[in-house]
Amino acid sequence: MRAPLLLALLALPAFAQSSAPSAAPPPAPPAVKLGEKGFVLESADGDFRLRFSGLIQADGRFFVGGGEGAVANTLLLRRVRPIVDGTVFGLYDFRFMPDFGGGRAQIQDAYVDAHPSKALRVRAGRYKAPFGLEFLQSDAFLPFSERALPTNLVPGRDVGLQLHGEAQAGVLSYAVGVFNGAPDGGNLEGDDEDGKDAVARVFAHPLRPLGVPALQNLGVGLAASYGRTGGAANLPQYRTAGQQVFFRYRAAAAGGVPGAVAQGERVRLSPQAYWYVGPLGLLSEYVRSSQEVAVGDGAAVRLTHSAWNATGSLVVYGGSAGYEGVKVRAPFRPSLGEWGALEVALRYSALDVDADAFPLFADPAASARAARAAALALNGYLNAFTRVSLHLERTTFDGGAAAGADRPAEQLVLGRLQLNF
Repeated sequence: MRAPLLLALLALPAFAQSSAPSAAPPPAPPAVKLGEKGFVLESADGDFRLRFSGLIQADGRFFVGGGEGAVANTLLLRRVRPIVDGTVFGLYDFRFMPDFGGGRAQIQDAYVDAHPSKALRVRAGRYKAPFGLEFLQSDAFLPFSERALPTNLVPGRDVGLQLHGEAQAGVLSYAVGVFNGAPDGGNLEGDDEDGKDAVARVFAHPLRPLGVPALQNLGVGLAASYGRTGGAANLPQYRTAGQQVFFRYRAAAAGGVPGAVAQGERVRLSPQAYWYVGPLGLLSEYVRSSQEVAVGDGAAVRLTHSAWNATGSLVVYGGSAGYEGVKVRAPFRPSLGEWGALEVALRYSALDVDADAFPLFADPAASARAARAAALALNGYLNAFTRVSLHLERTTFDGGAAAGADRPAEQLVLGRLQLNF
């Protein structure tokens, strides 16, 4: 009797220990990643995420022949952008992107994006207005070092509030928002007027549900904007790829001579499309921008400018084309027989100024009536981060010089070394 009782007493501690609840495992440490998407810190459940990345573009800009004007050949840092992206509680994304390019410090993007679902997102802050197809493409992924002439007519970065989202795995996407109202080709940080601009864009990949690989990245879209201005003097200037101004409105002069001001409705419309299949990429858009303009106490006149471009690119070796940039199959490692990727691109673009802009609202001896630009680009991708580019472009003008003559053609040679990580 004593032996069984003694054994039972000895077994009690072990039984108590085995029946006690086990301690909760320690939380998993945050994941640390370094790769093509930059430096990433992420919580184990993915609800909190912080990503550090950046873009550096070092350019050599040279003009050949007689079109130099007041612009000198130069070496410059076109863009220097440290980028911070993050997610909080799995629901709120944010981005902060300053730019130190050109020797200036400015904030390009600073916004918060709440996304309860893929079909409904709410964005507030400063970012690209949802309008131009080429302008919405990342600066790091453009086949050319500078954008085409139609970007002169689209709204740039602005402060606003927008709803956006996508449905059916990107078959349809939309964006609609209210913004301060950036001028054509301009960026806006603040606003000294009560009026605001409404901007809307829809973009679709209508043949994606068919499952045909060649049609997966065929996209078409339409963008529009509407706003009113009440005498703003921030009328746009239109620039070439070499950043030379070829059209500007008359400014106020000494002696009380009034300049042109935006006075009334501003309306824009842009049909747009692209198609990417394997190594081939095609992109085109048309932009029509109208603005009521006045000088002094005169009646406002509606001026309508238009522009279009057609761009074709071909990855001749080592990768595939896409709106989000060339996907490089293997980095440049000659010792292993790997040569990165090579892309060639051709582009033609045109911009026409409303004939009624002359001579009251613009000086025909200083501003061109039209511009036409043909461009060629060669891009060598050393890896997913590094790219070397050569951009050649010739722009001709109608008018823009004294005595009704044409402004001299601009012949641009632009080289670039880019690091995007």
